[in-house]
Amino acid sequence: MRTRFLLRRVHIWLGWIVGFPLLIWTVTGAVMAILPIETVRGEDLLEEPQPVAMTVAPVAPPLTARPVTSIALEQRAAGPRWVLRFADGDTSLADPATGAPLPPLSAEEAAAEVRQRYTGQAAIAGVDRTAADDPPLDLRRKIDAWRVTMSDGTRFYVNAETGEIAARRTSLWRFYDFMWGLHILDLGTRENINNPWLQVFSVIGAASVVIGLVLLPLTSWRRRRRRTAEKT
Repeated sequence: MRTRFLLRRVHIWLGWIVGFPLLIWTVTGAVMAILPIETVRGEDLLEEPQPVAMTVAPVAPPLTARPVTSIALEQRAAGPRWVLRFADGDTSLADPATGAPLPPLSAEEAAAEVRQRYTGQAAIAGVDRTAADDPPLDLRRKIDAWRVTMSDGTRFYVNAETGEIAARRTSLWRFYDFMWGLHILDLGTRENINNPWLQVFSVIGAASVVIGLVLLPLTSWRRRRRRTAEKT
């Protein structure tokens, strides 16, 4: 009886400690399960990039001693572009008509990239620059980018070096992302699933469940003994 009493007290206290995190996990998990991920991502807001269209053979960009991992010809709003990706992670553009290097995209060119592929009804409300060393929370990619904000709150991040639309972030996506941060108890980066809060509360929750499973047969056995004693 003393063991059962001790387990019951521990079970109650663990339940109080882990109760709030369990509520958070349940609510956020339900939200993420209910919302269609395709709608969250805004997959219907952008058309696929157009195929490359050139009437003459492209001129290859001049190569230097700098190691290159890939060279690809990709279509952009202003026309085809060579996209060079280097071994150190940098990227750059080149003109396939001459092979000459091109400067990073301007704000107007970034807006044109979005405008060409956008399928929604909102208008462009603003364009601003984000830096690779301090990316916005809803981008979380270390790239220099133009943030094209639509009038409905949707944001498109255009890679300033390559012209690629690197991310699309709807208002629903940001809400979903907040729910994900709550779910893993990491509102700072929303990426660390090994943070101490999640580890501690997970262990406490598991211990509470184990104790509950132990108490269940003990309580049933005690009730059966009491009924048998009452009959006799």
